[in-house]
Amino acid sequence: MRVTQSSLDLNLLLALDVLIEESSVRGAAARLHLSEPAMSRTLGRIRKALGDPVLVRAGRTLVPTPRALAIHAEVRDVVERARALFLTAGRPDLRTVVRTFTVIAYDGLSATLGPPLLARIRAEAPGVRLRFLIESHLDEPVLREGVADLEIGVIDSRQPEIRVEHLLDERMVGVVRSGHPLLREPVTPERFAAAEHLAVSRRGRMQGPVDHALRELGLTRTVAATVGSLTSSLFVLRETDLVGLAPLQNIPLARALGLATFPIPLTLPALPFAMAWHPRHEADPAHHWLRGTARELVLAAAG
Repeated sequence: MRVTQSSLDLNLLLALDVLIEESSVRGAAARLHLSEPAMSRTLGRIRKALGDPVLVRAGRTLVPTPRALAIHAEVRDVVERARALFLTAGRPDLRTVVRTFTVIAYDGLSATLGPPLLARIRAEAPGVRLRFLIESHLDEPVLREGVADLEIGVIDSRQPEIRVEHLLDERMVGVVRSGHPLLREPVTPERFAAAEHLAVSRRGRMQGPVDHALRELGLTRTVAATVGSLTSSLFVLRETDLVGLAPLQNIPLARALGLATFPIPLTLPALPFAMAWHPRHEADPAHHWLRGTARELVLAAAG
């Protein structure tokens, strides 16, 4: 790819970032407060500079070309570094920030963190949009590659450059439908093990810390099924006699669905709940605000 000096324009990079993200000239124009003809002309300049169509038609929609997808993370990195450079030190004027932040979290966290975080965005940074992605069962470098801006949950990344901030040690509770036979008497390890269980696992695993704790007591359990998300598990539990688990912070979500919770009669290891991001965002004031807001809301929910 040959790019002449005259074609190097930070505004084009910003437009390219938004065009790839929106996959729509109309959507990109709205985001950047431009007319559609002006956005179309900008796309033409980008195509000429890159020697690539960037967006191509697929039916009634536009899709990024392989070249556009390949350079998107690098383009976003440059744009965000430029934002951090030109914003004044300290807290930015959040009402002027136009960004889309992508947060990776398990679905139960999205359900509890999403509403208060969106309320804060609406009040403090109305130009910010939020995209929640569910954790993948694959160990992919989503922070390094710019797929996500922030990850919240049990962080198992082995990438040495990733910044990780411990937030709290989470505990689990048992979850069953209202009126479940298990709750008619005290829940002992033996009665807990004798019930049929539903496990939540992105990888479909049927064994975990609960099974290790039961084995230490000479007990085993039957896992009747696994599902890939916490929210799915709550709906299954509501209609069956299976026994499930959920983090303490999701008790309100379980109770909103009419489910009952109870202490697990086992000694289980705490879940180290953390927040992670790539160091490219370290000095970005808007990202710093996002981290601080997420930290405050997660701790408030846990408290």
